[in-house]
Amino acid sequence: MASFMAHVSYVGPSHFYHRTSTKFFTLSCHFTNQSHKYALFTSITDNTRYRNWKKRKISSISCSAANKPSTPTDISSTAKIRSEVLTPFRSVRMFFYLAFIASGGLGGLIATTRLIAALTNPARAPEVPEMLQGLGIDIGAVSLFAFLYYRENTAKNAQIARLSREETLANLKLRVNDTRTIPVNSLRGIARLVICAGPESYILESFRLSEPFTESLLDRGVLVVPFATDGNLPSFDFDESEEMKDLTTKKKRLWQLNPSIISDWSKWIDEQKKLAGVSPESPVYLSLRLDGRVRGSGVGYPPWNALVAQLPPVKGMWSGLFDGFDGRV
Repeated sequence: MASFMAHVSYVGPSHFYHRTSTKFFTLSCHFTNQSHKYALFTSITDNTRYRNWKKRKISSISCSAANKPSTPTDISSTAKIRSEVLTPFRSVRMFFYLAFIASGGLGGLIATTRLIAALTNPARAPEVPEMLQGLGIDIGAVSLFAFLYYRENTAKNAQIARLSREETLANLKLRVNDTRTIPVNSLRGIARLVICAGPESYILESFRLSEPFTESLLDRGVLVVPFATDGNLPSFDFDESEEMKDLTTKKKRLWQLNPSIISDWSKWIDEQKKLAGVSPESPVYLSLRLDGRVRGSGVGYPPWNALVAQLPPVKGMWSGLFDGFDGRV
């Protein structure tokens, strides 16, 4: 990360941030770029202004530049929006849970004060059992709705965390060919990605196992992203004979995508393994739905036959009708 700070003199009123006692303003700037570092140079050419600098109001401009991608806060905001769309009534339920908790808590407080007053007055002793019953109901209601709120909030946080990881995955880059690189999210609604992460031998065996299902996988919009965790790029053996030309073209299309910016992919996959309690050396696969959400994952080779059996085609008379039937997330 590259960062810098520039201080320049300024004559005139403050427009961005003003504090009456000190007469200064601060402007904070942030620049983001992955491949370049920016610098800001300021020169003062007015000698008269420079000589009178100490007599003038002083303004400070602080700028920083960073060569890192968007912050996790932006990703979390997107995940929260998607969470609201996926579960639109969750916020309503949580609101009513809080309202019931507040109502039960207020009722319990009133019942407690009445019970204390009754216990200090022997004349009201017959009222104590009824008060205890009412207090027990209030405590039970508060406990029940607090548990329901806690469960709903836990599910919400887990969903947002999962959607945040999916948004991070959506921003990872894929290399289509030598001249074109695209983010994963550009394939939403177009392809169902299957990510195979493991050593070179695992990638090659996954390729061999997928060969009988090549046409069926392509009909269902499946595209494979092989990620070699050992750094050895796999070399697929394609039959270039004339009679196998059509099938070879389809195999190349099925396996045409490759991860770009390997460090980002490696970091994301390692985080998923850690969260799932999987050994870092274990080969894994992840399959995505058309909407970019993770459909399934596991250790070992992708179940190509199950994908063919469960996924609907993306073309033909059923196109569009079953686009959301990618399986549970």
